[in-house]
Amino acid sequence: MSISRPVSVLIGLTLFECYAKNDEEIHFTSTCGRKFLMYHEQDCCEHVVIEDICGNLDDLLGDPILMAEESSKESETDDGHETWTFYKFATINGYVTIRWWGSSNGYYSESVSFEEAAV
Repeated sequence: MSISRPVSVLIGLTLFECYAKNDEEIHFTSTCGRKFLMYHEQDCCEHVVIEDICGNLDDLLGDPILMAEESSKESETDDGHETWTFYKFATINGYVTIRWWGSSNGYYSESVSFEEAAV
């Protein structure tokens, strides 16, 4: 079981593990044992993937997270709808921006989930 959280819950936590598993999910584990998953549950008539990771995920390890923000931009296309979602993280070691892109026929969600594993 997991609990939906805002990405800002990471602020102040120190990560010891952060990795992308293919282009569909990112795992975060803090030094205090809290585990988080960023992903999109695929459905019919939509497609959501990690389009780009700008920066090095290793820069998020070993020091407290100072910034964790989400922003998005939506637009209509000839085929339906698309959403760009940006997650910006920072420690004293550097910045990382994770860019998700989703498209659909306009009737399905293109949102990204951020959840904490329940203990």
